Parts: sequence; C-alpha cells; structure tokens
Amino acid sequence: MTSLTIHTIESAPEASKPLLQGSQKAFGMTPNLHGILATSPQVLEGYQKLHELFCNSSFNAQELTVVWQGINVEHECHYCVPAHTGIAHAMKVDPALTDALRNEQPMPTTKLQALLDTTLIIVRNRGHINQKELDSFYAAGYGEQHLLDIILGLSQKVMSNYINHIGNTPVDKSFEQFVWKKVK
Repeated sequence: MTSLTIHTIESAPEASKPLLQGSQKAFGMTPNLHGILATSPQVLEGYQKLHELFCNSSFNAQELTVVWQGINVEHECHYCVPAHTGIAHAMKVDPALTDALRNEQPMPTTKLQALLDTTLIIVRNRGHINQKELDSFYAAGYGEQHLLDIILGLSQKVMSNYINHIGNTPVDKSFEQFVWKKVK
C-alpha cells in the first residue's frame, strides 16, 4: 500500500488553501481526500468543480447516489463508499437504497436498476455500450442528457477512487460508522 500526503489548510500549496477553506466551509471539516488532492491545486479544483457540476446535473438525490455508489462499489473504493453513504444520509436518500448499493443488491425500482445497469456497463466496458443497452436505458425513462451526466459522475469518481487507492486515504471520522468492504 502506498500513501500520499494529507494536507491541512496550513500545509497546502498556496493555490490550494482557498479551495480547502471552501471544503472546510462546505463540510465543516477538511475531508482527507481533499487534503490529498490539495497537493495539486488543479486536481483539487477540478474535483470540486466536477462535484458541483454533477450535483447540479439532471439527476435527483437518489439517482446521484446510484451513480456515485455504483461506481464506488465497482471500483472497490474503501474511502468513497463510506463517504457517499454519509452524503446520501445527509441528502435524505432512503438508507435501504444505500444498503442495496453497498451490498450489490437489486434496486427498488426498474428505473433505478436501469440507471445502475447502464452506469456499470459504461464503467466495465470503458465507455462502450450497444444500441440494445441504450434502448433499455431510454425505455426506463432516461434520455441522452442522463447518459452524458453518468459520464460526468464517472469522471469525478475516477479521480477520487483512483487517488484513494494510490493514497490509501483514511476514512474520515465522521464516516467511520459506514466503513465498507466489498463482499466477494
């Protein structure tokens, strides 16, 4: 296992300090992931911008959670699964949905299942998806913007999941109650 430096506002490169102050204001703490991202102000800013854009995408709170957690679980991200469990609770997402995602169980609706299935097809096939798979996604009530928004969420999750793997990012204290390991 490797590890990367977890910066505080004081130790971060100058260009990252205001970005970490924004994290502190938004979350009431500096998430360990953000402390690691701060080593590169461009990466921290890019991650924060992708997060903001995805939160303002075509998806509601449940759908954001399905995309985030579907990717987090698929990538086996020890940090993001607990963090997004906490975020889902804060967004008032039904804990049964979060539990189903964490445990790779069926979604409560066919529409959410179609969203998860399509997200995982995109992740597993590196963006390749066939017409039949797209037709199933569209038949569930989603459109082209939703498809593109999945890729926006994936962009954010690739950054965080991969950096957490490399950095062995410790789970923040506020999310320790949601610690997770993939069921094999």
